[in-house]
Parts: sequence; C-alpha cells; structure tokens
Amino acid sequence: MPHTEALSTAEGLVNAPLLHKGKVRELYDLGEHLLIVVTDRISAFDYVLDPPVPDKGRVLNGLSAYWFERTESIQPNHVVHTDVSLLGDLVKEPGKLAGRIMVCRKAKRVDIECVVRGYITGGGWRQYVSTGEVNGIKLPEGLRKNGKLEEPIFTPAGKNDVGHDEDIPFDEMARRVGRELAEELRERSLRLYEAGREYCAERGIILADCKFEFGVLDGEVILIDELFTPDSSRFWAEEKYALDIEIDSMDKEPVRTYLSGSDWDKNSPPPRLPDSVVEETSNRYQEIYRRLTEKR
Repeated sequence: MPHTEALSTAEGLVNAPLLHKGKVRELYDLGEHLLIVVTDRISAFDYVLDPPVPDKGRVLNGLSAYWFERTESIQPNHVVHTDVSLLGDLVKEPGKLAGRIMVCRKAKRVDIECVVRGYITGGGWRQYVSTGEVNGIKLPEGLRKNGKLEEPIFTPAGKNDVGHDEDIPFDEMARRVGRELAEELRERSLRLYEAGREYCAERGIILADCKFEFGVLDGEVILIDELFTPDSSRFWAEEKYALDIEIDSMDKEPVRTYLSGSDWDKNSPPPRLPDSVVEETSNRYQEIYRRLTEKR
C-alpha cells in the first residue's frame, strides 16, 4: 500500500447527499444503499487534528473489508461492494477514492457500542481499580494491569453522537434495546472477538479489546460500521506485551503521546501535528495492515 496524498474529505467528489460527517467517516445516500468514505482524518481526545494522516483511511477500509469477508460465515454484515469503479458518475476523480469506499446495505443502527474485553486495561482497568468491577461485572481480586481475563467479558456502552460513549451495565443495555436483542448481541460479539483473537494470535498480535456496531435490517441482525481496525480495536504486538505498564498499542499512539507531552490544555483547538508524528502514525497503520492481511 504505497503512500498517497492524504484525503481530508470526500465532499465535492461524491454526487450524492451527505447524510453524516463523523470524525473519520462520511456517509452518503445512494437511495437503496449507503456509501461510506473513509477519510484520512485523525482524532484524539475528541478533537479532529491537522493534518490528516496519509493512507490511514485506506488501511481502515481495507482492514474492515478484509475482516467482513473473513467473518461473514459467522456474522452477516452490511457490505455490498468496495469497488469505486462500479459507482460510475456518482464520483469525480475515482482515483482519490479508490480503496476507501464501501457501499453498504441500510440498516437501523442499534445505539450501543458492543465492547468485548479479553484483557484488563484502559478504561476497564480504571473501573476495576476503583470498584473491583467493569460495567457492573465483578472480577476476581488481585488482577494486574494488562492481565488476560479468564474469560472475555462483554461491556457495552451507550452511543453518544457528541462526546464520549457511556459505559453501562448489561441490564441497562437490555432496558434500552430489549433483553432478547441484548443477549443476542452479547453472544454475537463474544463469538466475533474469539474469532478475531485466534486469527491475530497466529500473526503475533494480541487483540486486547474491541468494539462492534450492529444494525437490524428486515428483522436480521447485521454487523455495520468497521471491524477489527486500529480505530475500533486495541492491538498489541506480542513482543511488546508486559504487565503493569502502558503498552505501546499498534494505532495512533504516536499522536496521543505527542499531545500528552505538549502544553495543550485539551479544551482549545489542538496544535498542528509535526510531520514526524504524522509519518510515524501512517507507518503504524501500514504495519498493522501488513501483519494482519500479509498484503502490502
């Protein structure tokens, strides 16, 4: 995947109504279907940063397409195709969008982030230290940071379109979406995590935790959004794994490290990222793509 010019937005390149502009993805209405364009925008601490990171969008879209195809036998998904040439006059300058589009079936989104944790780290670790629980699930005493859990746990979050998603107990998820659907999503999420974890382990990567989004279409639960990407999953290189430390994850860690070490107050517009940080981050995304797909 050679370096290409970074894309900050597809607006002006798609001849269809823009339905939603997220921090990274843009959704366009094609009538029966949705068009998702994955840009190279990068966010941290709830801010979109400048400049965009070259090839990040292609890595995210390529990984999602790869995983959607691999897991289709255990979990139906929303993908129709990822071929920009099939869009014809709907796009201008298709070369700029090649590798970063996904045409999808329209589903009614379930407003829950379905999070699975196989290791106790990040926000889950912070909950455990203060309460001995994660999302209301009581865990054994004496766990260590980054430790592998005896069994993966399902820790949902309520989706907020503005600000952070909100960690909720399973019973609260059941109250919001219905117990039958909640239990089905928990089962599907745990099954997907196990499949992803096993595949990653064969390639020297630990899948510490991840999140899924689901929708309902014609009464069927389908997987939507993205799947096992560095933006939706915490990947650790096995060679860097250790207890009781901050493990350098295989994602936008260089951006977070730079911002945390700066004098930015996290309440005002963030500083522009130095070229060296942008390049290192782009290389991180390329590396996880190569290790997972064994493609270049």
